[in-house]
Amino acid sequence: MKVAIVILNWNGKALLERYLPSVVKHAEEATVYVADNASTDESVAYLQKEFPTIRILQNGENLGYAGGYNKALKSLSEDLFILMNNDIETPQPWLSPIVAAFQQQEKLVAAQPLLLDAKKTTHFEYAGAAGGYLDDFGYPYCRGRVFDTVEKNTDQYASAEIFWASGACLCVRKDSFWEVGGFDEDFFAHQEEIDLCWRLKARNGSIKCISESRVYHLGGGTLSDVHPKKTFLNFRNTLLMMVKNKKGWKCWQMVIGRMILDAAAATRFLLQGKFSHIGAILKAHLSFYRLLPTFLKKRKKCATHMPYYNTRFLVWQYFMKRRKQFNELR
Repeated sequence: MKVAIVILNWNGKALLERYLPSVVKHAEEATVYVADNASTDESVAYLQKEFPTIRILQNGENLGYAGGYNKALKSLSEDLFILMNNDIETPQPWLSPIVAAFQQQEKLVAAQPLLLDAKKTTHFEYAGAAGGYLDDFGYPYCRGRVFDTVEKNTDQYASAEIFWASGACLCVRKDSFWEVGGFDEDFFAHQEEIDLCWRLKARNGSIKCISESRVYHLGGGTLSDVHPKKTFLNFRNTLLMMVKNKKGWKCWQMVIGRMILDAAAATRFLLQGKFSHIGAILKAHLSFYRLLPTFLKKRKKCATHMPYYNTRFLVWQYFMKRRKQFNELR
């Protein structure tokens, strides 16, 4: 099995300096690529000087996560794509358990390693922890991370089937990736990997967290967790994802319910004095309405009745019932 490790970069020279050496050192037989989204810092010059064997795929503009990867991957012929953020550290061994899983499990179409926090290595990292799920309103959560509560890793989560694998370190078969059309570029960034995994699942693909593999993720390297643009993308893209992938009347019930919950989130931001995030939620809803005609067309092709959630009303369980950890959820 030929493996391509593809690191998407945008103005991340400092992150490449810190994290790329471990990736190159522990890449084994994989080919390492850096897909650069038209960086204006010295990322490309740094790569050319310090890592002349790395293949650089240069995009002419910042196409975001979805567009940046789609364009870069079109030129690659490897059997397995490992899409990795530029703030990932890879200890040894991390790659061989993943490759072995894909070789041994024919139905496995996507996977992720355990994601641990590079700043607090005893704990899971927010972006994917030990594999992701959705609740019935489309809220993403993970084994090891529910909303802002991140668990300590005590090896409590073994390899398991999950609903979505984190885009921070997403492993996907090339053929499966292109069979479902790759990433949806209208998402730009955030939750495009969940949308991809939903489409892969709809074709009876298996998606797993491979717990024998673990990497360390800084998180927020390109866009800070407190940045209003992240709020905008997450709120908008959840609505778009539900419309696109969930068939039947319940989809619209969930969308309306989610909008009400978004209003509650805006109230919470108001009480916290995070006024820019209130504006981000409003912009997210306006952008959703602008894109709705496009996504109604996609819905005709993509929407299914496939079960998509692992628990119900996560907001109520977390904030009212105080169920803070994955194993406490009903």
